[in-house]
Amino acid sequence: MRSRLFKRNYLRVKEYYPASNVRLVHSGNDYFDTLEKIIHSAKHTLHLQTYIFDEDHTGKRISIALKEAASRGVSIAILLDGFGSKSLSTRFMRELKASDIDIRFFSPFFSTQSIYLGRRMHHKIVVADKSIALIGGINIADKYCGSTTEPPWLDYAVLIEGSVCTELDLLCRNIYTIRNHLKRLKAKRFFKKEDRNINSAEEALFVKIKQNDRLQGKNQISRSYIRAIRNAHKSIYITGSYFLPGTRLRKALAAASRRGVEVNLILAGVSDVPAFQTATMWLYDFLFRNKIKIYEWKKSVLHGKIALVDEDWATIGSFNLNNLSAYGSIELNIDIPDEKFVREFKQHLHSVIKNGCEEVFPGHLNNHWTAKLKRWFVYQFTRIIIKFMVVFPYVNPFKKFE
Repeated sequence: MRSRLFKRNYLRVKEYYPASNVRLVHSGNDYFDTLEKIIHSAKHTLHLQTYIFDEDHTGKRISIALKEAASRGVSIAILLDGFGSKSLSTRFMRELKASDIDIRFFSPFFSTQSIYLGRRMHHKIVVADKSIALIGGINIADKYCGSTTEPPWLDYAVLIEGSVCTELDLLCRNIYTIRNHLKRLKAKRFFKKEDRNINSAEEALFVKIKQNDRLQGKNQISRSYIRAIRNAHKSIYITGSYFLPGTRLRKALAAASRRGVEVNLILAGVSDVPAFQTATMWLYDFLFRNKIKIYEWKKSVLHGKIALVDEDWATIGSFNLNNLSAYGSIELNIDIPDEKFVREFKQHLHSVIKNGCEEVFPGHLNNHWTAKLKRWFVYQFTRIIIKFMVVFPYVNPFKKFE
């Protein structure tokens, strides 16, 4: 069902791409079973781009599926971040290469040519045959899959089918073929204007592709968050790992709360980066003053990056609400202005809050001056580190695996 937000933006329909199916995918078996199914069903082309690809049970499981697809003649291109996937062994990489799989690293952490700190290839996307795609915040590693003794990290992705996947395939090709930030290899566009027909009977859903990449002049995800929050009328739900938003977004959330919008934040009760969690807690007083509800997820590490506004709008992807995602990394989100999808996702978040979260109230924090000083210091230090990481120049961001 087309949402109120879609109708308001009808004249800007060129920003939308048609999809025949959109489904929420959860971390754990749901995600990796879906990913494996996409790889096994691929016939011609497959793009896989991710921040972390670990050489553990889950990574080996996916690599086996990839090599089997390559043996069927599927053309496979893999792009991994040079820092996030730095632990992969040479043997593991050579086995993929020997299976006729094209594989490259984006921005090794250190290089003889330059220093690369902030600009990471952070998005997570798989596109097969220009017809089906999987996009979200889930990396390829055991911790996102879980086990019989450990629950998976809480995260999400979205399965998309339809014409939009042609554009996503093009996006992957363009990123894979970047040689440096001043020169991009030209790729033929697959969409013509008439292809984006909002009257399509077969593809009744419409989604937006949003990217953040400061070097390419793209700040789409940040603006999308601000616009949606400013237009909110009833409710806002944000699941935010590494939650350290900038001033504009904090002010937008506070203004929404003052308008009577119910603002709910699901934040990390368990974090793989404790310093980030402590820095986030420095913002709790601001959030409490503005009557914003805080729920901490306690069952596992929180890694999700999603937002829902009213019954109109959802966004899912790799974008964290902090300046590293806003100004440093290459990020990818999908905006879904579909009432049915948003309503079902909101019901799921109610279940998450009820069954795995603890609501945080002002009295729950340790307000001794030493605890406050620690939170303030970690907050300031974390922000300084992030600023340091996003100001470095970037030259030749690729290292090709030999």
